[in-house]
Amino acid sequence: MRHLPTRTTRTSRRGVVGALMAGLLCAAGTTVPAVAHSPAPAPASVPAANPQSGNGLALTPPMGFNNWNSTHCRAEFDESMVKGIADIFVEKGLKEAGYRYVNLDDCWAKPQRDADGKLEADPQRFPNGIKAVADYVHSKGLKIGIYTSAGTKTCDSVGLPGALGHEFSDAQQFADWGIDYLKYDNCNNQGVDAKKRYTTMRDALAATGRPIVYSICEWGENKPWEWAGELGNLWRTTGDINDSWSSMLSIMKQNLPLAAAAGPGRWNDPDMLEVGNGGMTDTEYRTHFSMWSVMAAPLLIGSDLRRASAETFEILSNHEVIAVDQDPLGKQGTVLSSDGGRWVVAKELGDGSRAVALFNETGSAQRIATTAEEVGLPKADGYTMRDLWEHRSYNTAGTLAATVPAHGTVLLRVAADGKWAAQPPAVELGLESRPLIEAGRTATLTTKVTGLGRTPARNVSALLIGPSGWRVKALSPTGSPALPTGRSLTTRWQVTAPADATGASDLTLTVRYRSPAGTRVSSTVPLRAHVVVAPPAGGGYLSDLPQLSAANGWGPVEKDTSNGESGAGDGNPLTIGGEVFAKGLGVHADSTVEFYTGGACETVAAQVGVDDEKGAKGTVAFEVWADGTKAASTGVLTNATPARPLTADVSGAQVVRLVVNDGGDGVDSDHADWADLRITC
Repeated sequence: MRHLPTRTTRTSRRGVVGALMAGLLCAAGTTVPAVAHSPAPAPASVPAANPQSGNGLALTPPMGFNNWNSTHCRAEFDESMVKGIADIFVEKGLKEAGYRYVNLDDCWAKPQRDADGKLEADPQRFPNGIKAVADYVHSKGLKIGIYTSAGTKTCDSVGLPGALGHEFSDAQQFADWGIDYLKYDNCNNQGVDAKKRYTTMRDALAATGRPIVYSICEWGENKPWEWAGELGNLWRTTGDINDSWSSMLSIMKQNLPLAAAAGPGRWNDPDMLEVGNGGMTDTEYRTHFSMWSVMAAPLLIGSDLRRASAETFEILSNHEVIAVDQDPLGKQGTVLSSDGGRWVVAKELGDGSRAVALFNETGSAQRIATTAEEVGLPKADGYTMRDLWEHRSYNTAGTLAATVPAHGTVLLRVAADGKWAAQPPAVELGLESRPLIEAGRTATLTTKVTGLGRTPARNVSALLIGPSGWRVKALSPTGSPALPTGRSLTTRWQVTAPADATGASDLTLTVRYRSPAGTRVSSTVPLRAHVVVAPPAGGGYLSDLPQLSAANGWGPVEKDTSNGESGAGDGNPLTIGGEVFAKGLGVHADSTVEFYTGGACETVAAQVGVDDEKGAKGTVAFEVWADGTKAASTGVLTNATPARPLTADVSGAQVVRLVVNDGGDGVDSDHADWADLRITC
């Protein structure tokens, strides 16, 4: 069995043997997902999609709500919540935006069937029964979904009845209640072949005569993208998501290579949305929503909308982004490039336009660029480029580029529509170097404003503003009478951070200009500035220095202990091949940790390898980068490899980046140690 991290609360509620047999995966009763530990699917095995699945449903990805991510099996999951969500769908415009399904997850049922073998609703949670709740949801013009497992019991520790051996009876009962959507999990499956189990329920649903969307939730274990399109409307491609950047990113990377399997009525499902649950920033949630839409993924809200913020509703109800997800052509976006964490993902749309996601995986702002031709558009005199988060349109000569904030996504819709001249010209705002500023010291930053439009931007002016207490002074011209295509306004700025400044702060670059028709345009990009501390003379243990940024495949980067599991401080002594180390970093692939070195250091040295805490599992590769250049690497290491010395020349580098990747076989159990990690300065 694969290594799967577990939450203590869930493990205590499910017997240990039962938990292991169940696989500890799918959202309906599972633990923290195994996304960071699940091997990425092999894209070579993905078949091309047929036009649609056999039942003719879900011709665009299902949109709705599922309670699991916000409630699990806690008491607040009840009839009142379900009805309240239905009310909010109508009152807050989510129904109008396309959300239709209000879905119940695990724990809706009593622990035993009745004397006739029928399922019964938990009388505490649903005192009026499921039919009454379904009638209420239907009265709002919405649809309702329900959950069970393709096993003898569902995933919850109580052991609620599953549908294995009861498929036709349960399916008919769901139809009689008015159910419109079934999520069919994979726990307690008794080792019965997955395709056989899911085929039986397909047949049972069809026998009811009621149109019921069929969601196959077997966690991607049996490569459902190869066979589930003949059975259901959507299939999980991964383990469960959790409300963290690392989980969302890992799942996205597993789902992206499977684009060929998706199409109308048959969708890759990278699990439900975490938008609004609080574990990520709004920037990261916009990326989550953008990438799920580009991947033509089901959009099932996983936050409790009764307590959602205005920003959460704004993200979830962005009609222009939803239109990308719901495009009737039904194509999943494909990756055009991902070098250095700078992703370009393009999705063909039914009207001939392209949705283009410029996604920045890294911890600092990055310029990401492509062209209209590279995303599949025909050659044209000009193109209309629509920013779907800013809700603004521009004309471009063909370059699609932006400086994208850390963990952010710029989502564009680009067309060769012949009406480009009606839009103002696009300009690109950027910074030529990363804003790393020592407290109380003055640094020089250079901004660049570049014309991308087929028509020139006129009367261009740039302004850089710092946080309160910062001093910003222009050292070169801040304006230009015109910026034709490809021409830039470059401005040098003197920036001084206060002596007591710490951490990260946003500088704001704003450009104002006019279109040839006289339309005034203003565009702004936040540029995250890091107040950094110079490394000590002579160097020392790198784990003792402040991290500039850190991203980890599972849980946090740990100081002087192994990675452990999802919580901070839950690691063990760093141990490689039986050798214990007192100092270093414990990480999990894929991982990137950055340190500011200010050009003052010479070497980084460490003993590296897979931590012993995962037994015989784990394959990783270590890299050291000096600014943008790879300075050293190990190749693939396994648990059988003793601690490997690694030394890198980082002379003159402003930033040292430590990278651990998965060795090319997925991230299952890839706990990695940078042991005895030192830097000389």
